[in-house]
Amino acid sequence: MNPVALITGASRGIGRGIAVTLAKAGTHDIMINYAGNEAAAIECQALCTEAGAGKICAEICQADISLSVDRAHLLDRVRSAFGRLDLLVNNAGVAPNIRADLLDAGEESFDRLISINLKGPYFLTQAAAKWMIESPSDATRAVVNVTSISAYTASVNRGDYCIAKAGLAMMTKLFAARLAEFGIGVFEIRPGVIETDMTGPVKEKYDKLFADGLTPINRWGRPDDIGRAVAAVASGAFPYSTGEVINVDGGFHLRVL
Repeated sequence: MNPVALITGASRGIGRGIAVTLAKAGTHDIMINYAGNEAAAIECQALCTEAGAGKICAEICQADISLSVDRAHLLDRVRSAFGRLDLLVNNAGVAPNIRADLLDAGEESFDRLISINLKGPYFLTQAAAKWMIESPSDATRAVVNVTSISAYTASVNRGDYCIAKAGLAMMTKLFAARLAEFGIGVFEIRPGVIETDMTGPVKEKYDKLFADGLTPINRWGRPDDIGRAVAAVASGAFPYSTGEVINVDGGFHLRVL
């Protein structure tokens, strides 16, 4: 029986890149969570099945992780489909509907982003961790939180997004400290500028920044770049590490002069 990975927000973008890369490794059965785009989730499932070449099973489940009833449904779906959980990847997240100046941004956008990008992962991890603790296994157990360079890079036209990602970074440290005694590692993967639907509206801006040397590795990041980092964690490659930040950002964090 394969270990099982639950990837939230996995129908498109970074989540899909993680799911397909993990499927290609052939090590984990995969639960693909999606919020609303069923067609994209089914497409991701087909890509995972193809990439897994018969070694893994991929299932889909609709759930809005900001809602407690949906989080419970999601974990119940993992139980019924696979009977176990070994890897939780908190990837689901949204950008502001409108990039509003910090002095004008409203509470509705703030509440939406905190609810989906921080509260949802926080309480999903709490419930998933309890299940893992109750079901010991010889497999590598881990939680991976997908944050962003926005966890430390100030963007004054999307403060709610930055605050949510910074909170997720602290959440990584908290759960890492709490779960270490149970052999569950907790990691933060911090993407840079990744080519997805979310960054589509600002493509022209970042094309120019890359042309001007934004990062030492001078290209857009790809979803599979994040997938490879998750696969490394899932493989047990870091047995004496927890709470670590893995930058997958083309070297953006180096702050080169």
